[in-house]
Amino acid sequence: MTHIEWHAPGSFCWFELATTDQNAAKKFYQSLFGWGVNDTPMGPDEIYTIFTVDGRDCAAGYTMRKEQRSMGIPPNWLLYIAVANVDLAASKAATAGGTLLMAPFDVMDLGRMAVVQDPTGATFALWQAKKSQGTRIVNENFTVCWADLNTPDVPRASKFYSDVFGWKLAGGKDMSPAGPNDYAHIVNGTEFIGGVPPASMKDPNAPPHWMIYVEVPDCAATVAKAKSLGAKVYVDTMSIQESGSMAVLADPQGAVFALHTAAKKNA
Repeated sequence: MTHIEWHAPGSFCWFELATTDQNAAKKFYQSLFGWGVNDTPMGPDEIYTIFTVDGRDCAAGYTMRKEQRSMGIPPNWLLYIAVANVDLAASKAATAGGTLLMAPFDVMDLGRMAVVQDPTGATFALWQAKKSQGTRIVNENFTVCWADLNTPDVPRASKFYSDVFGWKLAGGKDMSPAGPNDYAHIVNGTEFIGGVPPASMKDPNAPPHWMIYVEVPDCAATVAKAKSLGAKVYVDTMSIQESGSMAVLADPQGAVFALHTAAKKNA
């Protein structure tokens, strides 16, 4: 399925860029991914940018507020997780050891949201859809296809997300349990939606975080283009066995994201 009208609870439903230079960020992602741009005023001095693929919403961006910068928060991509009831999910998250950074609130008539930090320090948002379901296109080039949770405490994080969303963590497609040194796959219902690298693979200099992956037709070519547009390369194109190839970059303002190119299937 390419076009989507609804996100199942527990699935990733929206991806939002907080940046220090919104106009420069728009140009970067337009040039790199061919994203369309729709700007909506959010007040006297703020603009909310909706990015589109094939005319359908795929992500968004806004300029970081002074209070965010004063707290030392770097430019980042925030991942939203769909829930049926955001107040209940926020309460579950708090009970499971998470911290409510922003208590549930209405976003006009679009939906209701909250921002949560998991017990290991990674931040994400909850989204209860009203008029806005979130992303409207999936499984296409230049859309977000996956997300990794980078955490120093995989068992604690796994229990938290299982308690809040009912996720399972599996070692692979056969749903066998992931070992302590395995890459764990996040399974929401029957859908594989993301992963948790083992703590041994974590960058000791990076705080706990969620990282989005954008599907591209040619990872190496996209890395080269990103570099020419001012991106920083953290992990250059590398093979990930039968899954294809990936790379990790930061946009010119410093927001980190990953690229993925699916392995070519033999004819």
